[in-house]
Amino acid sequence: MALSITDRCVNCYACLDVCPSNAISQDPKQFHIDALACTECTGHYADPQCASICPVERALLDGEGHEIHPQGSLTGIPPTLISVPTASNKQSPLMS
Repeated sequence: MALSITDRCVNCYACLDVCPSNAISQDPKQFHIDALACTECTGHYADPQCASICPVERALLDGEGHEIHPQGSLTGIPPTLISVPTASNKQSPLMS
């Protein structure tokens, strides 16, 4: 199974050079993992190196589609304390 990168990727380049399979490349909008080339670092490392270095929550999915770093796992902020802007609670920058 291969890992995949979501649209939460911020193109920080951290993962690009640590992949022993050279499975990561940059698409026009974000980085991409070639599913045929990704080995999840089996035979090289105990853990996938892209996941070890990625600084962004919810940017990587494992082979089953589960988030490797769910919301709150890197920051320590419980998801219940994070407010997500919606159309009804979004404040105009001029109102702040």
